[in-house]
Amino acid sequence: MASPRQKQRIGIHLSTSGGTWTAVQRAVDCGANCFQIFSSSPRNWRATPVTAEDAERMRSGLARHGIEPLVIHASYLINLCSQTAEVRKNSTAAFRGEVERALALGANYLVLHPGSWKGLTREEALQHAAENIERAIDGLPCQDSPLRILIENSAGSEFSMGGRLDQIADLVHLLDRCAPVDVCLDTCHTHVAGYDIVTAEGYLETVQQIQDGFGTARVKVWHCNDAKAPQGSKLDRHQHVGDGTIGPDAFRRILNDPRFAHCAFIAETPVDEPGDILRNVSVLRTLAAR
Repeated sequence: MASPRQKQRIGIHLSTSGGTWTAVQRAVDCGANCFQIFSSSPRNWRATPVTAEDAERMRSGLARHGIEPLVIHASYLINLCSQTAEVRKNSTAAFRGEVERALALGANYLVLHPGSWKGLTREEALQHAAENIERAIDGLPCQDSPLRILIENSAGSEFSMGGRLDQIADLVHLLDRCAPVDVCLDTCHTHVAGYDIVTAEGYLETVQQIQDGFGTARVKVWHCNDAKAPQGSKLDRHQHVGDGTIGPDAFRRILNDPRFAHCAFIAETPVDEPGDILRNVSVLRTLAAR
């Protein structure tokens, strides 16, 4: 997907104010050829189904402008490995809604944080997450669509599923039997979880762990976020690309790594000023050009 160079997929998380389909024009306006959205409020259990009109507008807009992939980020409320049965039940229903909306909109990827397993063992949490994802997609035409569920790594807090790359690997391998699943990696999360992506030597070691755990080919999206907090801090505070504790060289290295040439690179950076969206997309494009 990323060759020739101008076809490299670079984008940003965008607002859907006025309807999900309005994000297409926002992507065009900032020079993005892929983007990420929420399909509903990320902090509300209740979600409005996608209308046929909205789905058609989204699909036709994506096709008209050659924008791909469309990435949807699942609600932050979802906790599929909670110690509480009621939370797991509500989260499973909410995630099923996310999958239904992603299918309706023609999304390529649905990014998921599996949740927090405080009060459980790591093995119990993995089983809950895998079983509830399987339950959520049961009967839906996921295997007949381009949609892939992407498990995202987290910032490394003690009980957050995905804070370690080996947890991502274990969950992905559990799900391989029943779900179309791959991986999304976040640069800020990786950095503050304690992995070195800043130095050339550390980057090689981190990528080797990725390769050993689930393989670089399974990384479909990089969330390109600089960090306000230091490496290993476990504080998830995003910064503009190149302006934080990760720095521009690390992003240049990832964007030009042939092992990730197939990936979409999507910023989830702060919008402090009106030009910040265009700024971060432009910085990623500049760094991708070496």
